[in-house]
Amino acid sequence: MRAVEVQEYGGPEVLTVLDTEVPEPGPGQVSIDVAYAGVNFADLKARAEGYRVPKLPFVPGLEVSGRVRAVGAGVTDLVVGQEVAALTGGGAYAEVVVADAPTVFAVPSGIDLRTAATLPTVVPTAYALVHSVGRFQPGETVLVQGAAGGIGTVAGQLARAAGAGAVYGVVSGETKAAYAREHGYDEVFVGEFEKAVRAATGDRGVDLALDPVGGPTFRASLASLAVFGRLVSFGNASSAEPWQVGQGELYPRGVTVSGFSILSLAATAPAALRALAGRAFATVVDGTVKLPVTAEFDLGEAAQAHRLMGARTSTGKLLLRVSGG
Repeated sequence: MRAVEVQEYGGPEVLTVLDTEVPEPGPGQVSIDVAYAGVNFADLKARAEGYRVPKLPFVPGLEVSGRVRAVGAGVTDLVVGQEVAALTGGGAYAEVVVADAPTVFAVPSGIDLRTAATLPTVVPTAYALVHSVGRFQPGETVLVQGAAGGIGTVAGQLARAAGAGAVYGVVSGETKAAYAREHGYDEVFVGEFEKAVRAATGDRGVDLALDPVGGPTFRASLASLAVFGRLVSFGNASSAEPWQVGQGELYPRGVTVSGFSILSLAATAPAALRALAGRAFATVVDGTVKLPVTAEFDLGEAAQAHRLMGARTSTGKLLLRVSGG
């Protein structure tokens, strides 16, 4: 089978297409004939700096859609040929991938395999950020970093559907700002945002801030909170030193800081992941959430997909087409 392998860390050019053996599922696992694989920023960090990579060489990719190829011992709720979407934790840039059965989900009725590939990481993550961790309430305001990306696109729609008083986004350029406004955002800030947030909210600040960037952006998001506001950290795209907060930052205005990682949840609480995914996928089925696929590449064009995402010009969701369903 074909797979995209990384043998050394570096730029997109280290993504190499090669022929390799077809993996077989172990106990509690299934193998999947991949139709589409999602491209996520975490894939770029894995390729460039070894984010969540146990060892070299490795095949990147966290999510796929396709059909069950084979089931391992003990798997009773999935069958060969069934259309599924899966959170893989790695190995998705391939014609066949193995995934743990608890992270493999039946494709909801009415959803095609192309759309299904957008579901496993982005939609549950955005749902958790807004609802499960962020505990967003009607009438509240939210500030979302990366508002034109996959998670940002979904988070804005979820907040709007939850009755947000205002949905604010932060992006890196004007084209992305226009995209975000078309997908549920009331106001979008380009680059620096702390003073703009204070001005937009009459110096009150926002009730909920969602930050995947870390570093100075994390600090500015924390400073943008209203009294009793909540900040949810869900990544460190800046590769800054891990954040720390203390009494001096939390006590004066009663703010809180939380964190979320869907990969960590999959490893520590798979039952909670499945419940979360069920609620999240339902928002796609009922039309609350739409995540546009804005660019699609062949498996052998993975480097091009990484260049596009790394240039910070992409919006929505990027996919690799493996068999195309």
